Amino acid sequence: MSKVRLGIIGTGGMGRAHIRNIVKQQDTTEIVGFCDIDPAQAAQANALLTEAGLSEVPNEPDFKKFVANGDIECALIATPHVFHFEHADSLLRAGVDVLLEKPMVMNTAEAHALIKTQKETGRLLAVAFNGSLSPTVRKAAEMIKNRELGRPLCVDALVWQDWKKFTGGQWRQDPAIAGGGFMFDTGAHLLNTVADLVGEPFVEVQASMSNEGTPVDIIVTATGRTASGLFVTINGTGDVPGGGSRVHVMCEGGVILTGIWGERLQIKRDGWDDTFETVELPASLGQWEAFLKVRSGAMDNPCPPEVGLRMIQLWDAMKDSAANGGSLVQIKT
Repeated sequence: MSKVRLGIIGTGGMGRAHIRNIVKQQDTTEIVGFCDIDPAQAAQANALLTEAGLSEVPNEPDFKKFVANGDIECALIATPHVFHFEHADSLLRAGVDVLLEKPMVMNTAEAHALIKTQKETGRLLAVAFNGSLSPTVRKAAEMIKNRELGRPLCVDALVWQDWKKFTGGQWRQDPAIAGGGFMFDTGAHLLNTVADLVGEPFVEVQASMSNEGTPVDIIVTATGRTASGLFVTINGTGDVPGGGSRVHVMCEGGVILTGIWGERLQIKRDGWDDTFETVELPASLGQWEAFLKVRSGAMDNPCPPEVGLRMIQLWDAMKDSAANGGSLVQIKT
């Protein structure tokens, strides 16, 4: 089987995190080029290739020239959020299948426009959420859909991280580039995993946010209700040492426990103690491995742009609510 020719747009910390997993999949993938305006970042990415026994690849800093070159079948986009729509839209129109880092785009209007482009071109577009593309969240979503623990009643989701400290002075705390703060960056995983697990649109939400002296949200709390009446609580704090997450789905017959990045899957059927049974699943090489399975037809796309839209709609409603004193916001789906 011929290898997929992959181009990577954005070779910063997130792009290099992907490369570390992709070089473990040399039997399926050939990285053929980078596109980054910073040659130092591209050099660090090339160092990862040489460490894996691969040859360095050229870096084209001009995105339009990179697309026009036409040497790639697939692209991984890991640029700052504000560029996601332009980069994904251009690559899809150029006939390239795209794995797009989170959050998909900056707002609901861009999400609708990107869905339109994807449908017009017929190319594959998947959003690179660790959770949706992990075996654990896929299994959890299947269990909820099939009512394996009975009817779901409510969801409680939490994420924390030392985000404020390590993003200080960077583009991630510039709302014009990032589109939001902690809850739209690390917290985007929480919003997406919750939206994925409930499997339906949110219809209303109330939220409060605190910037903690920065230009963007650092602490966020919200409650919401889905179309079928499922209640959801969301909490995120970006000023806590370390980091972690948990998502509890309370069902009539027990509790499902997972993480926003797909880091665990455990279930509890009865009893008052804290003992959960771990659900054993095959190991995963991450988002790229799942993307290739979708591309080959081996699995359905678990994170299409429609899921990205659902997450953006939730985020836009949370912002509107917080800006209006935590008022109830209805979400038009």
